[in-house]
Amino acid sequence: MNIVETVNFIKEKYQKTPKVGLILGSGLGVLADEIEDPIKVPYQDIPHFPVSTVSGHAGQLVFGHLNGKQVVAMQGRFHFYEGYSMKEVTYPVRVMKELGVEVLIVTNAAGGVNTEFQAGDLMLITDHINQMGTNPLIGSHDEGQGVRFPDMSEAYSKKLMSIAMDVAEKHQLKLQQGVYVGNTGPCYETPAEVRMIRTLGGDAVGMSTVPEVIVARHANIKVLGISCISNMAAGILPQPLSHDEVIETTEKVKANFLQLVKATVENI
Repeated sequence: MNIVETVNFIKEKYQKTPKVGLILGSGLGVLADEIEDPIKVPYQDIPHFPVSTVSGHAGQLVFGHLNGKQVVAMQGRFHFYEGYSMKEVTYPVRVMKELGVEVLIVTNAAGGVNTEFQAGDLMLITDHINQMGTNPLIGSHDEGQGVRFPDMSEAYSKKLMSIAMDVAEKHQLKLQQGVYVGNTGPCYETPAEVRMIRTLGGDAVGMSTVPEVIVARHANIKVLGISCISNMAAGILPQPLSHDEVIETTEKVKANFLQLVKATVENI
């Protein structure tokens, strides 16, 4: 089985058991540079692993210590719009589960839909809406990976959210809260689509995260989600959207992002 080969290869490189997994979105891979005694494994070296094709995604697993915890970080993720199947997009989460990960912190750069947000805000994901038109659990079912019909009533752990909110308050970090809407991309939404998302109850929109979270919960991994509001979504401000703007904004807020995630990991 592919996953066995993948896990065996990784365990040859890193023998310890990471308890916390991190998926680092566009421009947010800088967090992996904070990991102490790092062991870096490029995706292209790992059997059966996809490879990142998007600017701002380094494309490697980084193992080591972060604020006293054993972690594994994905420095760059995979997206459905890159042409990967949902199974491929979420394959690293299955691997993390087999490596011993119990908590997944998933991050992303997202467009702000809530008009009270502004570019540079950090948003705690309280829930999500899957607008991707598919689901990574569709297909044959392996009972060993999780139940056929997983409960998603607490997709994002209330306990982990509470820890993150306490950290933000202690360090005087502004932390918004809201619902993340996952679209396929790769084009940004139209102004009409953004109005629809707001009507549906979405506060931020992006092209990732939802598939990984579904599989993590299926695998009984607790999840914390954090979005960096990298730009306001189409139609809110009179300006076009670009990936360069996303990377530029995440660079500006990296100090707050690092402080929030590192202190949260320490308190898990």
